[in-house]
Amino acid sequence: MAPGRLHAWFLACRPKTLSVSLSPVLVGTAVAWHDTGKLLWLPLLAAALGAAFIQIGTNLFNDVGDFLRGTDTPERLGPKRATAEGWLTPGKVKAGAWLSFALAFLCGIYLVWHGGWPIVAIGLASLAAGWAYTGGPKPIAYGPFGEAFVFVFFGLVAVGGSYYLQTLTLAPAALIAGTLVGIHAAAVITVNNYRDLDGDARNHKNTLAVRLGRPATRQIYTAEMLAPYALLLFLAPLGWPAALPLLSLPLAIALIRRFKREAPGPVFNNILAATAGLQLAFALLLTLSFTI
Repeated sequence: MAPGRLHAWFLACRPKTLSVSLSPVLVGTAVAWHDTGKLLWLPLLAAALGAAFIQIGTNLFNDVGDFLRGTDTPERLGPKRATAEGWLTPGKVKAGAWLSFALAFLCGIYLVWHGGWPIVAIGLASLAAGWAYTGGPKPIAYGPFGEAFVFVFFGLVAVGGSYYLQTLTLAPAALIAGTLVGIHAAAVITVNNYRDLDGDARNHKNTLAVRLGRPATRQIYTAEMLAPYALLLFLAPLGWPAALPLLSLPLAIALIRRFKREAPGPVFNNILAATAGLQLAFALLLTLSFTI
């Protein structure tokens, strides 16, 4: 049974993974608060909204782009997509994507006024990368660099940019925190590409999972899940609060075991959502590390 129009738009935005764009904004702001003792609420709100709109726009472009390229069909293993299912027309989904980018641009106008030209570069690069993820002649999502894209823009750029908006400077701690958050964000893409490996290979979507195969991708997922915990050592100057994200380690280990045990199929939709949840839990604990 097809969902109603509003529900279709809600599903097309992929709300279960929106935390991937919001959590780095919190982390970057927390690092800044630790360093300065100040919190600028308007830059925080504008950055959070801008990041969410960029991710929603990217998701909508991905929805319509994969359909037009024949990658998404009603038989796909992943969650149903609005364009492929016929819930929304390609033209409407594409218009929704541009609207999301326009709203992100409006948030960016204030952020540029506040943060200056570095924010222009970050904003334009983020919008261009969001479109290029599925758009253009050589979409990022159709090559082996999807994980790297997410690591950079939902880790280093999002955390570093959020820190900069609070302080108008950049510090090593922000880049370290961005690395931790970004690696877990990349793991979400790894789950997606592992689940879709067979269909992607048939449609010449040469993701990292397609190129390396399932055994190697399982090892990559394991590394992505565990590396942020090992890298917490670089935050040792924080003292004992730096260990707080370790509280989420049992969930990471459980997800690794499940990833390796389950046969590829729709069950990986739940693993993907749980991986995004793990990234959020880790990010919230990391935020707490910098604020207590």
